[in-house]
Amino acid sequence: MAVLVLAEHDLGKLSASTARIVAAAERLGPVDLLVAGQGVSAVAAEAATIAGVQKVLVADSAELASLSAEAIAKLLAELAEPYTHIVAASASIGRDAMPRLAAKLDLMPVTDVIAIHGPTRFDRPIYAGNAIETVSSGEAKHLLTIRASAFRPAASGNNAPIHLVDPPVAAVAKFIAAHRTESELPELSTAQIVVAGGVSFGSAEKFALVEDLARVIGAAVGATRAAVDAGYAPNDWQVGQTGKIIAPDLYIGIGISGALQHLAGIQGAKKIVAINKDPEAPLMKIADIALVGDLFEIVPQLIEGLKR
Repeated sequence: MAVLVLAEHDLGKLSASTARIVAAAERLGPVDLLVAGQGVSAVAAEAATIAGVQKVLVADSAELASLSAEAIAKLLAELAEPYTHIVAASASIGRDAMPRLAAKLDLMPVTDVIAIHGPTRFDRPIYAGNAIETVSSGEAKHLLTIRASAFRPAASGNNAPIHLVDPPVAAVAKFIAAHRTESELPELSTAQIVVAGGVSFGSAEKFALVEDLARVIGAAVGATRAAVDAGYAPNDWQVGQTGKIIAPDLYIGIGISGALQHLAGIQGAKKIVAINKDPEAPLMKIADIALVGDLFEIVPQLIEGLKR
């Protein structure tokens, strides 16, 4: 058995999720890591240090600069033959590219895997995380997307060889532009501490309290879908079933009632602190620590206390 893992990277840096996906994929067999993009030599060198990686495959081309799903799926299809498993993170690139690859190879993918019991047996959440489904796959080749937050990262210190591979031919889709949220805060999907806010803040200006608290404790910032839809926070801060699935050591939810879709995104959190005026809110009931009161009084006091 052999496994090909698609590396996640952005702005010339390897995503922290890649080491987690490699750690998970190692349970399936020897791992080769694919780094695709343009000008990715530094990313490839970083990828080669991840423990468990047998070799790093590098596809460097202008056609891959935007990491479009069409180009990535075409590249994976060309490299698929020797591998029994092709794996990607259950994130924007993997979620977009793997279904296309499945269609090309006429295979059924297993998505959002949170546990691996063997080369053909996997756990994945269903019903917004309220049930866990165990899937036995009888496919000749297995296509998986894995929830990075469900696995601990692989160690570093490796020195895997790096091999160049031919990039795919030009794709039909054309990349137009990227719109980014600039932040010095940690990456939400792999952060150990997350502070999230809900629509109760009432405005984007007041939602800045969440960012203030996050900066004090070195946390990532999250938001509910309602807060994102109201324009208080950017889309990439959304936590929940239709946003990012996280598993931090500490999750602080402020002004969040705890809709089912949001709770599905934080089920892996080890400790939950909730701040809300309503003691009967669903998030308050499952929290390890529940602070009942006005968030505009509690949060500033918490920030000042932490600064002292």
